[in-house]
Amino acid sequence: MQIAISSQNRKTITAHAGKCRNFWIYDIAQGRVTDKRLLVLPLEQTFHASHHDGAAPLAGINVLITGSLGNGLYRRLRERGIQSIVTAEDNPDSAVNAFLAGELPTLSIIHNNPCHDHSH
Repeated sequence: MQIAISSQNRKTITAHAGKCRNFWIYDIAQGRVTDKRLLVLPLEQTFHASHHDGAAPLAGINVLITGSLGNGLYRRLRERGIQSIVTAEDNPDSAVNAFLAGELPTLSIIHNNPCHDHSH
C-alpha cells in the first residue's frame, strides 16, 4: 500500500492537493511504514495540470491525505480506486500513524473550484 500526503512546504500537510507539487510517499507493509520519500512533481504533472490523465507519478497510490481537495479531483481519484482523506492534522507522520490505527480525524470539506469547470 502507498499513502501520499500533500506537503507543499515539505514539513506539514498542506491544502489544495490539485496544485500541490510536493508529496510525502509512505510505503506500508503489514500495517507499518517501511519507507518514506519526498516526491517533487514538475508543474505539468500536478493533478490540476494533468486534469485528464491524472498525475502519473502518483498513479500507484492507494490513499491521499490532504488539507483540502476539490470535487473534481475527489471524483477522479475515487474512479481510480484511490481513497481521499481531508484532515486538519498537520503532521504527515502523525497522520499516517493515525490512519493506520483507524484514528485519523477527517473533515468533509471538499471545495468547489470554478476553475475546474473549463476544459484543460
